[in-house]
Amino acid sequence: MQAILADVAVSMPEFKKNPAAVLREANKRPVAVLNHSKAAFYMVEPELFEVLMQEMADRELMAKVRARLADKSKAIEVDLDGL
Repeated sequence: MQAILADVAVSMPEFKKNPAAVLREANKRPVAVLNHSKAAFYMVEPELFEVLMQEMADRELMAKVRARLADKSKAIEVDLDGL
């Protein structure tokens, strides 16, 4: 069984009838749009989408940092006063 990762869920036909009303009634919460009782997609407001995208970018950056810290053989010593 698939988990629904939102407090608000609507059927596809209900969503198609009036997407703006669904968004308004969700009151800034994510909405799972269901097709045959399974999540077809999630609808989120732009502000939340921006936060999610920033979080993904931060996680990618942390992965790079950790990988580079693990390979200290390529490290270059720098004098901060010389910068």
